[in-house]
Amino acid sequence: MHKELAIDIEFDQRHIWHPYTSTINPLPCYPVTSANGVYITLEDGTQLIDGMASWWSAIHGYSHPHLTAVAKNQLDKMSHVMFGGITHQPAVDLCKKLVSMTPQGLDTVFLADSGSVAVEVALKMALQYWHAKGQSRAKFLTLRHGYHGDTFAAMSVTDPDNSMHSLYKDFVPEHIFADSPQCGFRDEWNEDDINDFSEKLAQHHQQIAAVILEPIVQGAGGMRLYHPTYLCRVRELCDNYGVLLIADEIAVGFGRTGKLFACDHANISPDIMCVGKALTGGYMTLSATITHKKIADTICSGDAGCFMHGPTFMGNPLACAVANASLEILEQNQWQQQVASIEEQLAAELPPIAALDKVKQVRWLGAIGVIELHQPVNMVEIQQAFVNAGVWIRPFGKLVYIMPPYIITSTQLSCLTQAIYKVLNT
Repeated sequence: MHKELAIDIEFDQRHIWHPYTSTINPLPCYPVTSANGVYITLEDGTQLIDGMASWWSAIHGYSHPHLTAVAKNQLDKMSHVMFGGITHQPAVDLCKKLVSMTPQGLDTVFLADSGSVAVEVALKMALQYWHAKGQSRAKFLTLRHGYHGDTFAAMSVTDPDNSMHSLYKDFVPEHIFADSPQCGFRDEWNEDDINDFSEKLAQHHQQIAAVILEPIVQGAGGMRLYHPTYLCRVRELCDNYGVLLIADEIAVGFGRTGKLFACDHANISPDIMCVGKALTGGYMTLSATITHKKIADTICSGDAGCFMHGPTFMGNPLACAVANASLEILEQNQWQQQVASIEEQLAAELPPIAALDKVKQVRWLGAIGVIELHQPVNMVEIQQAFVNAGVWIRPFGKLVYIMPPYIITSTQLSCLTQAIYKVLNT
């Protein structure tokens, strides 16, 4: 019987650059050989309950039989074909689903490669829209503590002072940043919360191509949960000043907050929406930027005669087929009870963690749990402690957070919260 070779960790540490890590002092990497359900299996046989859903994406868990079967079937037909001048059923079916399930009026879909690219596409759409209308609008209004991706245009609308991108501050265009919302999701609404945003939009609206924000949940910029009324006010102000609204739903779309899309908490529809991450259930990279046909038609009425963007792997049939399968699972509506049960359990099991000396605050929404600490974590020590506790939780900065697969059981979720309590209580 063939024996698998051991994963060459030494080569990995010497030659492979992992996300946000140093080549001088690389963080330890844990060798994974398989993943199934909510479990990640390490090379030595250790099984870890995954609290991260592979950075928000593996909402149905790993090795899901329906997703795997669809992927294998599509591989037998075609894994890829260029989207220029060609179409195929997986892409058509996916775009039908996206038009059907996204907020009202979003009816024109641009398929892209990743979340960052979806944001780039959205920003380019806004710029080209105003260019076609004969107006020069090159600024974007966004929020402090926001995060929209790692490519340059996406970085330019990510908070330059409170993010991992402060290094690039002098290299990216300078846009307009409003104070981030202070009213929490469950707080009493304070109308003053929208004042700074309103003032900046009033002052600069003739320069602003679009507002871009993460609806309800600001992700990597601080895992902040804000009041739905703030989003309502943003929509109203954008309408009043004739400015486009881009909703970055990449992290929170497809049920993570307890609504299918976070915009649904405020019952608003953006002019442009970005989705990704969970779109394929975490199987592979795919994203989409969805807009109104009137915006698309305006763009295409300009000098270029078309939208000037076209990724090589746009509309990849394999990714589209798996995305269709993932959305089929969501259409069964089991996610609603799954996420509601996760939220109910987090509401019961996170507050005791708030009493620990190291903890500043806990918060939760849908299948998102956040523990904010007073001091940044020691990544090497805390990661090892979580692995020793049988869970995979990847903190950053002062934040220990979980966003498990929707299929997690109450027992498995308790393992995550108990591990957090134990590790932070040492």
